[in-house]
Amino acid sequence: MPLDIQSAAAPEGAARPPEGGRRGPREIPLRGMRGMIAARMRESLQSSAQLTHHAGAELGALQALRDHCRAAGLPAPSVQDLLLRLVVQTLAEFPALNATLEDNRIIEHPGVHLGLAVPLPDDLLVAPALFDAQVIALGALPGARRALVAKARAGTLGVRELTGASFTVSNLGRSRVHHFTPILNVPQVAILGIGGTQWRALPDEDGGVRLAEVIGLSLTFDHRAVNGAPAAAFLDRLGERIETLASDAFDHELTQ
Repeated sequence: MPLDIQSAAAPEGAARPPEGGRRGPREIPLRGMRGMIAARMRESLQSSAQLTHHAGAELGALQALRDHCRAAGLPAPSVQDLLLRLVVQTLAEFPALNATLEDNRIIEHPGVHLGLAVPLPDDLLVAPALFDAQVIALGALPGARRALVAKARAGTLGVRELTGASFTVSNLGRSRVHHFTPILNVPQVAILGIGGTQWRALPDEDGGVRLAEVIGLSLTFDHRAVNGAPAAAFLDRLGERIETLASDAFDHELTQ
């Protein structure tokens, strides 16, 4: 029988190194916050009828608004904050999506309590609520968003902030992912995924082709509470807002 030199040389009870010097598998227990998040994701998929619509919108008008702000000496809002503001405005027209489904009752909320998906260390994720986002002016939105993200990363969020959102936005805009399928943050009935941008060849008014930067939009909704047609109409309206935004649309909000 061949002599196992490693076993013979190792002290009694010592762990034998992985064969070939390779590191063994890493075990990550599903407990604590990770376990809670895992349970919530499973509950979401098991307790709701989830469907996702995908769409896209050109960013030219948003970029033009940022250029206008710089030229006018106003703070130029980020694309992220502009999109959040337009989402909130669109939800005001579609109250069925700013809703939760609780105890077999659909509850449409009068205020937009906007959940923001925030990645944490160790691949964890929370989505705290920015309460009454409809009354937060665009100029104040970056500060409110950054303060909420800071609380999430410091671990100082309250229970109400963690559970009080009426609609959530998950943003992967800095990645190569153009479309994805966000999972509902139950009991909410809808969540919007914002993907990265792509340059696309689109038809122009003269029958030719033009290049446009297009951002991906993915809306997951609970089909028990929202049908496909109003979900598509929400994406259509949001895309329309993004693409037809007037350069001076938010001048008054940026000074507040």
